Amino acid sequence: MRNLDGKVVSTVVDENVCQVGTHLIGVRSDKLVAENTDDSARQVQRYIRLTNLIDPLLTMVDEKQIAMTAAVELSYLGSKEQAQVMEVIDAEATAPSIAQAIKIHNFSKEGKLSPAVIESIMQEEKSPKRKVTISEDKINRYFPKSYTKEQIEETVLKLIQGWYRKRQQSHER
Repeated sequence: MRNLDGKVVSTVVDENVCQVGTHLIGVRSDKLVAENTDDSARQVQRYIRLTNLIDPLLTMVDEKQIAMTAAVELSYLGSKEQAQVMEVIDAEATAPSIAQAIKIHNFSKEGKLSPAVIESIMQEEKSPKRKVTISEDKINRYFPKSYTKEQIEETVLKLIQGWYRKRQQSHER
């Protein structure tokens, strides 16, 4: 078989290829799509993976009621298991966290997933996470252009630790 440039391309599908047809034109299709969008190749792979979700779960992703990463984990479940997860979501009125979705996926891989297991996992208390993001525009003016991301993070962390120590000392007085 020949690609668009006329070069001979093997049609043997390697078991490590993420999607059939990935190399048909000599370029990984996920990378090709990523180059033409604002998404990374990995993000394109996640979108493709979401096509394995049942409609109610996909709707939850579209409505941002479930995190994309959690949805990707659930996409590895069969449709019957996904329907069971959806029943528990409806009953508990809560979507699974990423950690819960990973647990559900792992139980499924082990062949130990049942409605009772799903319910038990979904009833676990979710750990609250705080994520703070500072845009490059806001932070770049304070650091030399030669600083790496790691150097910036290390410096910011040291500054925060110093601020925290001063704060603790002023509260002790």
